[in-house]
Amino acid sequence: MTTDPTTRQHAFTPGELDGDRLALYRSITEGPRAKGPRLFALVSDDGVLQGPFNEFLLRPALGDALQRLGAAVRYEGALSGRSREMAILVVAAHWDSAFERTAHEAVGRAAGLTEAELAAIAAGAPLDLDDPVEAAVLRLARALAAGDVDDATWAACVPPLDRETVFEVTTLVGYYATLALQMRAFRV
Repeated sequence: MTTDPTTRQHAFTPGELDGDRLALYRSITEGPRAKGPRLFALVSDDGVLQGPFNEFLLRPALGDALQRLGAAVRYEGALSGRSREMAILVVAAHWDSAFERTAHEAVGRAAGLTEAELAAIAAGAPLDLDDPVEAAVLRLARALAAGDVDDATWAACVPPLDRETVFEVTTLVGYYATLALQMRAFRV
Protein backbone atom coordinates (compact mmCIF):
# COMPACT_ATOMS: atom_id res chain seq x y z
CA MET A 1 0.00 0.00 0.00
CA THR A 2 1.39 3.38 -1.00
CA THR A 3 0.27 6.72 0.35
CA ASP A 4 0.19 9.78 -1.87
CA PRO A 5 1.03 12.72 0.43
CA THR A 6 -0.66 15.25 -1.88
CA THR A 7 -3.99 13.46 -1.73
CA ARG A 8 -3.87 11.59 1.62
CA GLN A 9 -4.97 8.60 -0.43
CA HIS A 10 -3.80 5.05 0.10
CA ALA A 11 -3.52 3.80 -3.48
CA PHE A 12 -4.33 0.09 -3.34
CA THR A 13 -3.10 -1.77 -6.41
CA PRO A 14 -4.82 -5.05 -7.29
CA GLY A 15 -1.66 -7.10 -6.73
CA GLU A 16 -1.51 -6.19 -3.03
CA LEU A 17 -5.14 -7.02 -2.27
CA ASP A 18 -6.35 -10.17 -0.59
CA GLY A 19 -9.28 -11.37 1.50
CA ASP A 20 -12.06 -8.86 2.09
CA ARG A 21 -10.24 -6.08 0.23
CA LEU A 22 -9.89 -8.19 -2.90
CA ALA A 23 -13.52 -9.31 -2.68
CA LEU A 24 -14.66 -5.68 -2.38
CA TYR A 25 -12.41 -4.59 -5.25
CA ARG A 26 -13.94 -7.29 -7.46
CA SER A 27 -17.44 -6.39 -6.35
CA ILE A 28 -16.86 -2.80 -7.45
CA THR A 29 -14.99 -3.56 -10.68
CA GLU A 30 -17.17 -6.47 -11.78
CA GLY A 31 -20.55 -5.26 -10.47
CA PRO A 32 -23.15 -2.98 -12.05
CA ARG A 33 -20.74 -0.02 -12.31
CA ALA A 34 -18.63 -2.04 -14.75
CA LYS A 35 -21.56 -3.01 -16.98
CA GLY A 36 -22.76 -0.98 -19.92
CA PRO A 37 -21.04 2.06 -21.35
CA ARG A 38 -18.01 3.37 -19.45
CA LEU A 39 -18.68 7.08 -19.13
CA PHE A 40 -15.90 7.67 -16.60
CA ALA A 41 -12.85 5.72 -15.47
CA LEU A 42 -13.58 3.37 -12.58
CA VAL A 43 -9.92 2.30 -12.30
CA SER A 44 -6.61 3.94 -13.27
CA ASP A 45 -4.19 2.40 -15.74
CA ASP A 46 -2.46 0.60 -12.86
CA GLY A 47 -5.75 -0.75 -11.48
CA VAL A 48 -6.25 1.68 -8.58
CA LEU A 49 -9.93 2.43 -7.95
CA GLN A 50 -10.83 6.03 -8.85
CA GLY A 51 -12.90 8.57 -6.96
CA PRO A 52 -14.24 7.45 -3.59
CA PHE A 53 -13.93 3.73 -4.25
CA ASN A 54 -10.26 3.28 -3.36
CA GLU A 55 -10.90 4.49 0.19
CA PHE A 56 -13.71 1.92 0.54
CA LEU A 57 -10.88 -0.62 0.78
CA LEU A 58 -9.66 0.88 4.06
CA ARG A 59 -12.56 -0.76 5.94
CA PRO A 60 -13.99 -3.39 3.61
CA ALA A 61 -17.12 -4.07 5.68
CA LEU A 62 -18.10 -0.38 5.61
CA GLY A 63 -16.87 0.08 2.06
CA ASP A 64 -18.97 -2.85 0.89
CA ALA A 65 -22.08 -1.47 2.60
CA LEU A 66 -21.45 1.91 0.92
CA GLN A 67 -20.83 0.45 -2.51
CA ARG A 68 -23.99 -1.68 -2.27
CA LEU A 69 -26.01 1.38 -1.22
CA GLY A 70 -24.55 3.35 -4.13
CA ALA A 71 -25.36 0.57 -6.58
CA ALA A 72 -28.94 0.43 -5.25
CA VAL A 73 -29.32 4.20 -5.55
CA ARG A 74 -27.98 4.27 -9.12
CA TYR A 75 -29.32 1.02 -10.57
CA GLU A 76 -32.36 -0.01 -8.54
CA GLY A 77 -34.12 3.28 -7.88
CA ALA A 78 -37.25 4.56 -9.58
CA LEU A 79 -35.91 8.01 -10.52
CA SER A 80 -35.38 8.70 -14.20
CA GLY A 81 -31.77 8.99 -15.29
CA ARG A 82 -32.15 12.73 -15.78
CA SER A 83 -33.66 13.26 -12.32
CA ARG A 84 -31.08 11.04 -10.62
CA GLU A 85 -28.14 12.78 -12.30
CA MET A 86 -29.53 16.25 -11.55
CA ALA A 87 -29.73 15.35 -7.85
CA ILE A 88 -26.19 13.91 -7.86
CA LEU A 89 -24.87 17.01 -9.61
CA VAL A 90 -26.55 19.25 -7.04
CA VAL A 91 -24.50 17.47 -4.37
CA ALA A 92 -21.34 17.71 -6.48
CA ALA A 93 -21.87 21.47 -6.87
CA HIS A 94 -22.68 22.00 -3.19
CA TRP A 95 -19.57 20.13 -2.00
CA ASP A 96 -17.40 21.29 -4.93
CA SER A 97 -16.65 17.63 -5.67
CA ALA A 98 -14.65 17.54 -8.88
CA PHE A 99 -14.76 13.76 -9.32
CA GLU A 100 -18.53 13.55 -8.86
CA ARG A 101 -19.07 16.53 -11.15
CA THR A 102 -16.87 15.14 -13.93
CA ALA A 103 -18.19 11.59 -13.66
CA HIS A 104 -21.84 12.50 -13.36
CA GLU A 105 -21.85 15.25 -15.96
CA ALA A 106 -20.82 12.50 -18.40
CA VAL A 107 -23.58 10.23 -17.10
CA GLY A 108 -26.01 13.16 -17.16
CA ARG A 109 -25.23 13.91 -20.81
CA ALA A 110 -25.92 10.27 -21.64
CA ALA A 111 -29.23 10.57 -19.75
CA GLY A 112 -30.21 13.60 -21.84
CA LEU A 113 -29.12 16.61 -19.79
CA THR A 114 -28.09 19.53 -21.97
CA GLU A 115 -24.98 21.65 -21.54
CA ALA A 116 -27.18 24.55 -20.43
CA GLU A 117 -28.87 22.37 -17.80
CA LEU A 118 -25.52 21.06 -16.56
CA ALA A 119 -24.16 24.62 -16.31
CA ALA A 120 -27.22 25.83 -14.38
CA ILE A 121 -26.99 22.96 -11.92
CA ALA A 122 -23.25 23.52 -11.41
CA ALA A 123 -23.85 27.23 -10.78
CA GLY A 124 -26.90 26.71 -8.58
CA ALA A 125 -28.79 28.90 -11.03
CA PRO A 126 -32.53 28.74 -11.68
CA LEU A 127 -33.49 26.09 -14.17
CA ASP A 128 -36.86 26.05 -15.89
CA LEU A 129 -37.78 22.40 -16.43
CA ASP A 130 -40.93 21.32 -18.28
CA ASP A 131 -41.26 18.05 -16.34
CA PRO A 132 -42.81 18.75 -12.92
CA VAL A 133 -41.18 15.65 -11.39
CA GLU A 134 -37.72 16.72 -12.56
CA ALA A 135 -38.34 20.26 -11.28
CA ALA A 136 -39.42 18.89 -7.89
CA VAL A 137 -36.41 16.54 -7.66
CA LEU A 138 -34.07 19.44 -8.43
CA ARG A 139 -35.74 21.71 -5.86
CA LEU A 140 -35.76 18.98 -3.22
CA ALA A 141 -32.10 18.05 -3.83
CA ARG A 142 -31.07 21.70 -3.56
CA ALA A 143 -32.99 22.07 -0.29
CA LEU A 144 -31.43 18.89 1.12
CA ALA A 145 -27.94 19.98 0.13
CA ALA A 146 -28.57 23.32 1.85
CA GLY A 147 -29.60 21.50 5.01
CA ASP A 148 -33.39 21.33 5.29
CA VAL A 149 -36.68 20.93 3.47
CA ASP A 150 -38.88 23.75 4.69
CA ASP A 151 -42.66 23.62 4.54
CA ALA A 152 -42.86 25.68 1.34
CA THR A 153 -40.44 23.36 -0.43
CA TRP A 154 -42.30 20.28 0.80
CA ALA A 155 -45.62 21.72 -0.40
CA ALA A 156 -44.13 22.51 -3.82
CA CYS A 157 -42.54 19.06 -4.19
CA VAL A 158 -45.15 16.69 -2.70
CA PRO A 159 -46.95 16.23 -5.08
CA PRO A 160 -45.76 15.80 -7.82
CA LEU A 161 -43.34 13.59 -5.86
CA ASP A 162 -44.71 10.88 -3.61
CA ARG A 163 -43.17 9.98 -0.26
CA GLU A 164 -41.35 7.00 -1.76
CA THR A 165 -39.59 9.29 -4.22
CA VAL A 166 -38.73 11.76 -1.45
CA PHE A 167 -37.16 8.85 0.44
CA GLU A 168 -35.16 7.90 -2.64
CA VAL A 169 -33.95 11.46 -3.23
CA THR A 170 -32.95 11.94 0.43
CA THR A 171 -31.06 8.64 0.35
CA LEU A 172 -29.32 9.62 -2.89
CA VAL A 173 -28.34 13.06 -1.61
CA GLY A 174 -27.10 11.59 1.68
CA TYR A 175 -25.05 8.91 -0.08
CA TYR A 176 -23.36 11.33 -2.50
CA ALA A 177 -22.77 13.86 0.30
CA THR A 178 -20.99 11.07 2.22
CA LEU A 179 -18.79 10.36 -0.80
CA ALA A 180 -18.05 14.06 -1.27
CA LEU A 181 -17.07 14.40 2.39
CA GLN A 182 -14.80 11.36 2.21
CA MET A 183 -13.14 12.57 -0.98
CA ARG A 184 -12.63 15.98 0.61
CA ALA A 185 -11.04 14.46 3.73
CA PHE A 186 -8.72 12.23 1.68
CA ARG A 187 -8.05 14.96 -0.94
CA VAL A 188 -9.19 12.69 -3.75
